[in-house]
Amino acid sequence: MDTEGTYEARGTGAAPPRPAGPPPSTPPRPAAPPPGHAPAAGPGLAEWLRTPRPEREPGVWRYGHTPRPPEKPEGVSDRSLLVGVLISVLCGLLLWSLWRNGYIPYRLVPLKLFTPGDWWYAGTFGGPRTIEGGDALTVYEAVLFGLLVYGCGRLGNWSEIFRRHVVARGLPFLALTTAAAGALAQLLVWKDAVPVVRPVLILVASVAGGEVFQSQTVVNVIYTLITLGVLWPFARLGRWRELIAGRRKGAAAAPEAPSAPPHAETPERWPEMRAAGRTDAAEALTAEVRTGRMNDVDVARLRHAWAVGRSHPDRLATLTEAVLRTGGAAALHPSGARDLPRRTARHDLLTGQVRIGNCAEDPHNPYVRRGSGVALEPALLGTSLLAVGPPGAGKSDRLVRPVVESLALQALAGRAAVLAVGGAGEQLGPDEAYDVVVRIGDPASVHDFDLYGGTTDPDEAAGVLAEGLVGDVTNLDSRRAATVLAQLLGPYRAVHGHFPGVPALRELLDGDLDAIGALREALGAGGHQAMLRELEARTRQKGGSGDPGPVLADRIALLDRPAFASFFATGPLARPFSLRSLEHLPLRVRIDLPERAHAEASRLLARLVLAQFTAIAAARTDRSLFVCLVLDDATHTVTAETVRGVRRLRSVNAGAVLTLRTVDDVPEGLHTALLGAVGCCMAFSGVTTWDGKRFAEVWGKEWVETREVAQHAVFADQPFTRALHGLRKLVTGKAVTRDAVTVRQVERERWSASELAYSLPTGHAMLSLTTVDGEHAPPLLVDLGG
Repeated sequence: MDTEGTYEARGTGAAPPRPAGPPPSTPPRPAAPPPGHAPAAGPGLAEWLRTPRPEREPGVWRYGHTPRPPEKPEGVSDRSLLVGVLISVLCGLLLWSLWRNGYIPYRLVPLKLFTPGDWWYAGTFGGPRTIEGGDALTVYEAVLFGLLVYGCGRLGNWSEIFRRHVVARGLPFLALTTAAAGALAQLLVWKDAVPVVRPVLILVASVAGGEVFQSQTVVNVIYTLITLGVLWPFARLGRWRELIAGRRKGAAAAPEAPSAPPHAETPERWPEMRAAGRTDAAEALTAEVRTGRMNDVDVARLRHAWAVGRSHPDRLATLTEAVLRTGGAAALHPSGARDLPRRTARHDLLTGQVRIGNCAEDPHNPYVRRGSGVALEPALLGTSLLAVGPPGAGKSDRLVRPVVESLALQALAGRAAVLAVGGAGEQLGPDEAYDVVVRIGDPASVHDFDLYGGTTDPDEAAGVLAEGLVGDVTNLDSRRAATVLAQLLGPYRAVHGHFPGVPALRELLDGDLDAIGALREALGAGGHQAMLRELEARTRQKGGSGDPGPVLADRIALLDRPAFASFFATGPLARPFSLRSLEHLPLRVRIDLPERAHAEASRLLARLVLAQFTAIAAARTDRSLFVCLVLDDATHTVTAETVRGVRRLRSVNAGAVLTLRTVDDVPEGLHTALLGAVGCCMAFSGVTTWDGKRFAEVWGKEWVETREVAQHAVFADQPFTRALHGLRKLVTGKAVTRDAVTVRQVERERWSASELAYSLPTGHAMLSLTTVDGEHAPPLLVDLGG
């Protein structure tokens, strides 16, 4: 299999895992990826590459993200706007009627100040005496009419109602409405109901002389200009020019997206390779993208291989040669797969994100986040995630499955390794989506499981195994249990060259005289004096006060069952799968636990897997590969030591996803420690108030502005006022009161326990996020079906 040296294991110290099936042979040019696995719904690969992915807050789905427009202050209601328009129109008509009928005193005083006195009759109320005075009055009234219309429009907020109910409906409706208004204005102008035509003719005559109207052509031109002048503001408001231009260009049909110039450095042309002088390889990959022979996994894998190869010139040359030979199939995953058999979520491999829902349109959510997509990525999973919700809340289908899919796709791209653990038959994906599938208790399983985590150090193996066996026993120190196991594992390995299997370990823990005697004789014959002293110390301590041996024996007996007879084998012929294989290889591993038939054994094994994972991930020397454990149902698996191990994961490029039905599935003394160890918390709908209280404490409080309205009775002193109040009370049945509003800043819980228990809609969850760099996102209400 041609991997161009990208995925060679480097001293894992364990036997290589057996593949789930025979590896496919590598032809000169592998077939194109199967159809139906588009990087996103709709666009092709080239468009998917060109789609912007702006840097946003933690958890925002960045693919094609468009920022929400700024929040507008709460405006006036439609009813108030309509009432304001009606009142302003009525007031304007009233004022104009009073003006035209001469009921407004001193109305001509401003005009007489700027015109000759012989144009007017004497006295304050004297009207025009000459033709010039009549013309001046006509122009004066036209100017006042325009000011009156402008003032009424400002007072009635006509512009706001125009924007809200006309402009907001789109260009065709806007143009049609303004055209109707323009036609009405023309009718009023030429019927002389609005003073426009006569004032314009008077002004033209005063400037050019009255003889100008003897030419019919000039009169027609003036009338045409008046008509156009009346229509111009309506055409401007209605954007008639834009509508006409759009119709001419066929705006009804969707315009084709402008194609990129032939030599533009777009992402599908691999500009990073061209900048490094690998133009031939870039041209080959560009052709693969444009002909549809690549998918998003190929792009992510080759980009990662290129980034790794830049620091290793020999790998870069090998990668270039493989690209020229096999195109988009270069640097393949060891399994030879280029995609998953089936996807159930939206993934963006360029950012490593998987979309799990949308931020709900809820006042609790920040305005800028409402309606935006919510996604998880390694930068968030690296702080670990704890999800709590009752059965049927959607933890497996809407969280665990998408996260496992995303990590499996990133494993195919060479950027991550995933270990998914769940009950047999759980929906964690088909077997074809994994490189290793361990079905504990199933005779048809291809792989076994290594109880000792692939280590050769007895003390290390004893520490991890003790955590898995008795880590949940509150009155037993796991360090003493680890000492007991080390006193048996070390001598056994010194004699046999491997650790004991389950039956042999049970006999040793039970203190079987024949087994202990045989081991003692073998140690003496082999000259292992140090290990002999260890065994003698164990023999002396057996049966003493507080001896953890019987508890260990009882727990290991859970695995010494006929259903597990072919599992947990050791020795040269055994080839169990070891989690240590995840150190350097981008593997996709699934472990099925027999939860239905062997519930206690399944919890023990899940606890052991968690302990092994935290220990192995923290001890890695090469931390370039993101490693993640997804444990679907972590009930009774969390211990004090594993909580400390989970806290260390974020600094070693690893993470864990744990799901619980309730926080009470964890010992009460570890509630605070566990919630503090994980950076991401998720509460599904249906949590109890007890769980809600713990999440409310984790998410803390915030300062909010509150408004308190108090109603006070109004007491009148005057008889007439008291009579009016009595009449109002008689009609309405309520006393006359006034509102006293108090606005203040108070500190409140972001989400209270009762809100989390009773206000979360079905299919929703509360999610708080933290990145490995320490950036936080407040708890968000997420619609998991969005």
